[in-house]
Order: sequence, then structure tokens, then C-alpha cells
Amino acid sequence: MSGIFLKILKTAGIIIGLLILAFVIFLIVLSLSEYKPDDIINAEVNSLSENSVYIEKNKEQKIMSWNIGYCGLGKNEDFFMDGGKTSLPTSQENVEKYKAGIKDGIKAENPDIIILQEVDYNSKRSGRKNQVDYFKKQLNKNAAFTYNYKTLYCPIPIPPMGKIESGLAIYTDYNAESAERYKLPSVFKWPVRLANLKRCLLVTRFPVYENGKDTGRKLVLINFHLEAFDNGEAKKLQTIKLAEVLKQEYANGNYVIAGGDWNQKFPSDTGKSATVFNDGWQPGIIDDTLIAEGWKLCSSENAPTCRSNQFPYIGEQAEKHEWQYWVIDGLLVSPGVDVKSISVLDKDFEDSDHNPVVMQFELK
Repeated sequence: MSGIFLKILKTAGIIIGLLILAFVIFLIVLSLSEYKPDDIINAEVNSLSENSVYIEKNKEQKIMSWNIGYCGLGKNEDFFMDGGKTSLPTSQENVEKYKAGIKDGIKAENPDIIILQEVDYNSKRSGRKNQVDYFKKQLNKNAAFTYNYKTLYCPIPIPPMGKIESGLAIYTDYNAESAERYKLPSVFKWPVRLANLKRCLLVTRFPVYENGKDTGRKLVLINFHLEAFDNGEAKKLQTIKLAEVLKQEYANGNYVIAGGDWNQKFPSDTGKSATVFNDGWQPGIIDDTLIAEGWKLCSSENAPTCRSNQFPYIGEQAEKHEWQYWVIDGLLVSPGVDVKSISVLDKDFEDSDHNPVVMQFELK
């Protein structure tokens, strides 16, 4: 009997040892493949046309900002990090449907500049299809892209999210002079950071013309998606870094528009989107003391920009539960950028857990 027990114990020890070895090898592979870009690197830029199209002063322009949720967080979805049960979209058919809906929504609005967050480049969750290239071709625009999430394998939850390559994208007819990735601070340590997002700014510069002549000034367009699941420290550090970049660009004589998913409420928030889940995820508030005089934080409360992902937003589940809404998407503009209007396009979260924000502006 004791011999059988020892044999079982030995077998169990071997299995446990192999599991520990596999885990150690897994951490080593993730560590060796970790995405660790320098503080500032060039972003990927793709031009569809050789025609020179430039931004003109005193001409009304339209910009759209939309967190598209990798075309995997439409109305049929929930998400485990928000208290839901799933980590992957319900089906790839739904991913394709959401993607087509987002494309149609952008085309219907026909903005001059589109800044998108959570655009997948090559990820398991979106069928490993290149969404950056899809929107470039479907919208027939020039594109700039940079990673803010790149990991060989995300091992959580069950089933795991797997390989993720995703980031920020800008689409426009205008020709960019440059596009760069600026690294943002992070509070996540090893080994958690190995499979976590690497937040950044996508900084794109466009020459500004007046009466067909180069003014020597640039429109600096900054796209970002600030930290979500932290204790607030990372969002604060990232907002400080953003403010430093804005200050420097404006000091260089440029116009600046920064926008995206702040994962923070705006100081002007009236509480129209009341807190429902006191124990669930809640955004902080943008520290407007970091915003220089003359700059404008631009948001609208005509509709929420984001919904909670505890449950799918359709069918029986949707009817049973209250929903948490927030206004956490919007733009920040420098002096010289005359904002004509800003509004949230109420898409009822059909194709993403965010609604797009649209702003009309002129450079003065």
C-alpha cells in the first residue's frame, strides 16, 4: 500500500514540477517578447494618394473620435473586466457586423479627420484581421497607426484572450508631415505588465495653409486612450504627461487638438449620467488644473459616450438590469482652435460600447 502511495506521490510531484516549469518558460517567453518601445518612436503611416491635400485656416473642419472596442464590444457583448463573464466576442460573425456598422457610421458622418481607439491589427479576439487596413481602404483615407497593446499572449481569463496587437489610428485626406508614438507612464510592474496595455500618445503633425501658402504652423493632432483599470494613479501621471506635450507643442507655435478616451469624466459633468454601480468601475475626473489658460475641454452630455459592460446590451439581460453610463470621451483644444459645435452621436451602443464624439472647428 505504501509503495502505491509513494508512486502516486511521485507522479503528482512530477506533474506539479512540469506545470511549474511550463509556467516559468511561459514567463520567460513573454519577458523576452515584451513590447518595450523607446520614449518616442515613429508611427506607421500609410498614404493612399500622392495628391497634396492640406488643412486650411478659416475653413470649417469636422473631427470624429470613437473608441470602437476592437469591433468586439457591440450590443451582444459583455466583458469580464467590467464585471461581465466573457473575454472574447460572442462570434466572429458579430465582429464583422460591428466592423461594418462602425464603417457605415463613419461614412455617414463624413468627417475630415477620424481618430479611433482600440483598433486591432492582429488579435485573436477579432479573428486576426487587420482592422487598421480595413478602415483605411473602406474610408479611402490616409492612415497613421501605433500600438498601445502588443502581447504575444494574454493568459486571462478562461478562455484566454490570447495574442493581442491593437492600438490607435488616425484617418484623414490630409497629408501628415510626421507621426510619432509618445510613451505614457505606467504603474504596472513585472509580471503583470507583460500582458497589459502599453499606453501612449499618437502625435501627428499636419502643415497648415492659408490662401494656398504654408503658414509655417502645424496642426498637432494627438490621439490617446488613457488607463482604465488602475487606482487612478496611472491616469493622473498620463494626464500630466499629456499636458506637458500639449504645452510644448503650443509653445512651438502650433495649433493643438488632443482627443480620445480619457477614462475620466469632464469637470463640466453635471451628473446627468448618475452612478448606478457604486461597487463597480468608476472613472475619475480630469484634473483641469493641469490645463493651461485659454485651452478648452470639449464634451457634450446630449448622450453618454460609454456604457457598462456587465451584461449584453440586448434582449432579456438588457431588460432586467440598470445601466451605468458615462461621458468620458471628448477633446481638448488650444487657443486658436475655434470650436463651432460638439456632440455625441447616439448610436445606442449598437456596434461598440462607446458612442462617437463629433466636433466642428476652424483654425484661426
